[in-house]
Amino acid sequence: MPISLTVGDIVEMKKQHPCGCKNFEITRVGMDVKIKCLGCSKIIMLDRRTFEKRMKKFIERKNEEVE
Repeated sequence: MPISLTVGDIVEMKKQHPCGCKNFEITRVGMDVKIKCLGCSKIIMLDRRTFEKRMKKFIERKNEEVE
């Protein structure tokens, strides 16, 4: 089952970007996920399956889900 993602979430990836930052902001969600590095503002586009494998954890959620 896919992970629930929303635009504006901040995530930590398993490997760091060449600039040295591990935190990224999600800017587009769908079959592909577009993320922006918070260190240098470069944009990376990954297919959803690859993104879910490389994501380590959520740092900040845009909309906190109440259960």
